[in-house]
Amino acid sequence: MIQTPYYLIDKSRLLPNMEKIAWLREQSGAKALLALKCFATWSVFDMMSEYMDGTTSSSLFEVKLGREKFPGETHAYSVAWADHEIEETLANSDKIIFNTANQLRRFEEVSRSHTRGLRVNPGVSTSEFDLADPARPFSRLGEHAPEDIEPVLDLVSGFMFHNNCENDDFDRFDAMLGSIEQRFGHLIRQMKWISLGGGIHFTGEGYPIDKLAERLKRFAGENEVQVYLEPGEAAITNSTTLEVTVLDTLHNGKNLAIVDSSIEAHMLDLLIYRESAKMAPNEGPEEWMICGKSCLAGDIFGEFRFPEPIKAGDRLSMQDAAGYTMVKKNWFNGVKMPAIAIRELDGTERLVRDFGYEDFSAALS
Repeated sequence: MIQTPYYLIDKSRLLPNMEKIAWLREQSGAKALLALKCFATWSVFDMMSEYMDGTTSSSLFEVKLGREKFPGETHAYSVAWADHEIEETLANSDKIIFNTANQLRRFEEVSRSHTRGLRVNPGVSTSEFDLADPARPFSRLGEHAPEDIEPVLDLVSGFMFHNNCENDDFDRFDAMLGSIEQRFGHLIRQMKWISLGGGIHFTGEGYPIDKLAERLKRFAGENEVQVYLEPGEAAITNSTTLEVTVLDTLHNGKNLAIVDSSIEAHMLDLLIYRESAKMAPNEGPEEWMICGKSCLAGDIFGEFRFPEPIKAGDRLSMQDAAGYTMVKKNWFNGVKMPAIAIRELDGTERLVRDFGYEDFSAALS
C-alpha cells in the first residue's frame, strides 16, 4: 500500500485521450505537442510519445526536459528570453518562438540558423478568468498589430496563436479561427507553419472532433501551412487522482474532515481560481467539507456528499488532479509533497517518486 498523499496516474484513463489525439493527427494532418506548462510528469512520456509529436515549453528548463525526456520535436517559447539562456535554449530545441518583435530582433543574429516563430495575439480568447485571459487589456502576450509584425516577417517561418482556454465549444473555436484568418490571413499565407496553441477541449465527452479535424485540415490547406496544436489539459484530463487520507473530523456548523494534503500546496490552481476540487461519485445523504492540513484558513478542497459519515483513516480520491496541478505543487507549511504513482494498463500500481525531508530541505537554503 502506497502511503498517502500521492498522485495516481491511471494509464487506462490516459489512453483514451491519447487515442483521440492520434486520430485527430491522422485525420487533420495537424501535429500535437504536449504543453509542459500544464503537465510535465515525465514518467509517462514514453507512453505519450507514441501518440504525440513532441513538446512545447514556457521556459528553458521545460525546453531541456522536453528534449531529454520526450522523443520528437521540441518547441521553445518564453514570454521573455534572457541573454544567459538563449544559447542553451537554441541547443535544446527545434523551433524557437519569440513573444515580441523586439526579442526577435535582439536575438536575431544568434538564432539565425534556427527555425524561428513569433507569437501573435489576435485580441480574442475564450478564457472566463481575467487572470488567465491572454487577450486582457494591456496584455504582454504576443504582438497584436499586423503593422508591427510585417517589418520582421522575413525573420520567421511561423506564428503561434494561443487564445483558447478550456474551450469545449467547437463553433466558438471556428468563429475565432475565422476572425484570425480575416485579420492575419495575408501574413499567415507567407508562413510555413502555424501553432494554434492549446486550450481546445477536444478530448472531452461529446466534442465534435470530426468537425475539428475538417476545420484544421481546411485551414492548413487553404493557407498552405503545417498546423500544430499544443494540448495540455486535453492530453491528460481525467487521468489522475490525488489520493488522500482523513486524519481528523469535527463539527462546526458543518461536518468537517481534515486530510493529509493541502489545496494550497497540492492543488494550487483550484485555490487561485476559487474552484472546488472534484470527487466521484459525490452522492449520498452525508455532506462534508473536506479540508487541508495547512494553517491557511481557506485550505478547503470543497463540499461533497457521501453514503456514510466520514471517519479518520478513510481514503478519498480527488479527481482530475494532473493538469496545472502537479507542476504547481509546493512545500508550503512543510506539508509532505505527494508521491507520484502510476497504475499500469494491467491494473498494477507502482511508486515512481517519493518526496521526503531531504527534498524539502534542498528546496531551501
